[in-house]
Amino acid sequence: MTATESLITSRNPADPSDVLLQVQAPGAFAAVDAVERARAAQPGWMLGGAAARSAALGSVADAIDAAATELTALAVREVGKPLAEARAEVARTAAIWRYYAQAPYEPVGAVHETAAGPGLLLTRRRPHGVAGLITPWNFPFAIPSWKAAPALAAGNAVVLKPAPEATACAGRLAEIVQRALPAGVFTVLPGGATEGNALVSSADAVSFTGSTAVGRAVARGATARGVPVQAEMGGLNAAIVLPDADIEQAAAHIAAAIAGYAGQKCTATSRVIAVGAALDPLREALSEALRAVVVGDPSDAATVSGPLINQHAREQVCDAWHGLSVLTGGSMPDGPGWYAAPTLVEKVPPGHRLLSEEVFGPVAALLPAEDVAHAVRITNSVPYGLVTSVHTADLNTVLCGLDQLDTGMIRINAPSTGVDFHVPFGGAKASSHGPREQGRAALEFYTSSRTYTLSPAKAT
Repeated sequence: MTATESLITSRNPADPSDVLLQVQAPGAFAAVDAVERARAAQPGWMLGGAAARSAALGSVADAIDAAATELTALAVREVGKPLAEARAEVARTAAIWRYYAQAPYEPVGAVHETAAGPGLLLTRRRPHGVAGLITPWNFPFAIPSWKAAPALAAGNAVVLKPAPEATACAGRLAEIVQRALPAGVFTVLPGGATEGNALVSSADAVSFTGSTAVGRAVARGATARGVPVQAEMGGLNAAIVLPDADIEQAAAHIAAAIAGYAGQKCTATSRVIAVGAALDPLREALSEALRAVVVGDPSDAATVSGPLINQHAREQVCDAWHGLSVLTGGSMPDGPGWYAAPTLVEKVPPGHRLLSEEVFGPVAALLPAEDVAHAVRITNSVPYGLVTSVHTADLNTVLCGLDQLDTGMIRINAPSTGVDFHVPFGGAKASSHGPREQGRAALEFYTSSRTYTLSPAKAT
C-alpha cells in the first residue's frame, strides 16, 4: 500500500473543497499495539473500583456538555449533520455517558442456594478485557459513546476504530474521554479496513455498526476466534399506514424519517406501505410533506436534509430512483455539496434494489397493501428486520394484527427514526448479529458470567 492509498482525508460534504484533516492510516501493527497497551491498562482500571469508574464517566458527560457548541459545529462540518440534529446528538451523547456512569454500582451477580451441604454458590459478571469498537460516520459521537461507555463502566479498556469520514469527531471525543481516564484505557485508532481487520483479530470483544457486508465479515472473524461479537448492520425499514390513521400526522412523521439527515440512518424509512383506502390520501399528504422539507446547508438551523456523505453516496441514491415513477423529488439541487432532493416513488417493480437493498439516502417507495396481513407480508419480504413504524388509531390492530412482524423494534404512531438509549437496540435477520446494544443489554455483552462455588475448607 502506498502512502497515498493509506491517507485518510476527511472532507466537509457540504463543501468538498473544505478538508478537515489528512492523516496517515497507522497500519495493522499499530492496531495490535493499541490493543496490547489497552490490555496492559485494563486491570488497573477494573481494580480501581466502582466509584472511580463512575466518577470518570460522569466527568466525560460534564465535559461533553461543556464543549457542546464546539462538538455540534464539528459534526455539522465533518459529516454534514443538520444543526438541529447535531445539537440533539451531542446532548444525547452526554446523557449516554451520564446514564452509564451509574452502571458500576449495579449488581453484577446473584447468590444461590447450594444443591447440598454448606457453602456459597454465586454468579458474577466480569469484563472481557479489551473491547474493539468499529463505528460509522453518521452518528460520530453517539454511536462510539453508546458502545464505549458501557464497556468502560463494566471495567473493560476500549480501542475505537471510527469511520474515516468521522476521524476528526472521534479524535475530539478521545481528547475529552482520555482526560478522565487512566492512560491506555481509551484509544482511538484512525484508519480503514486494514486497521479494522487487525482490531477484530486482536480484541477480546468486538462491537460493529456499519454495512451488512462488512458486518458479516466482522462477525465471521470474531466468531472464528471465539470472542463475543455484535454487529448492527442495515435496515430496509417500512412504515405501515392504516386507513384509520391521522394521515397528516403520519405523513409528517414518515417524511421526517425519509429525509431527516438525508436519510443517512439505519432506522430511516425507505418503504411506505399504505393499507387499502389510505393509499390516495397518503400519496398526496406525503408528497406534500416531502416537498416542504428544507434541503440545504447543514449549518442553517432550518435545514432538515443536508448533503450525502460523499459523491459515491449521491450517485447511489440517484441511481435508485432512475427510471421509476417519481411522485416528488428525483433531482440534485445545485451547489458545491453532495445534495439530493427527498424523493418518493411508486409502481416499483418486484426485484428492484429499492425493495431489496439499503440505499442509505432520502428516497422511499410507496407500496399498496390490501389489508394488514398483506402489509405484514410486504414488510417481512426483505432480508432486513430493524424497525417498523405503524400508524393507526386501532390498538386492537397493533396488539393482534402485527405480531408477525420480523423486526426488532416496532414504533406506533411515531417515526421509524429516534430510539431511546436506555432500552435494547437491534433488529432481526440481516440487520443484526449477536446480543443487543444499549441499555442494560450492553452491560451484559461487555461482560461474561462466572459461577463460583465456595465450600468450607473443613466440614463442621
